[in-house]
Amino acid sequence: MTPANDPRKSPEIQGSNSSEDIKGPRIISYNLNEDERPGGLKVRFKIRIETGKKAAALNAQQAEAIRELLQWASQHQTPPRH
Repeated sequence: MTPANDPRKSPEIQGSNSSEDIKGPRIISYNLNEDERPGGLKVRFKIRIETGKKAAALNAQQAEAIRELLQWASQHQTPPRH
């Protein structure tokens, strides 16, 4: 089996890549290839796609979390070492 045909080397995607409208939540999973893994760790991304009111609530929650992270990062900057 060649690396291109090896299922362990290719991303796993659940759902469809078609342009049809999304009707309700979907989950997309992606496994990093061995050569992309930090320190050899197995890394898997799971992305949930939401619509409607739940999507709006999640957007607001994520925006607040990002704002808090940026505020924390700006308060905890360390000077570069030379």
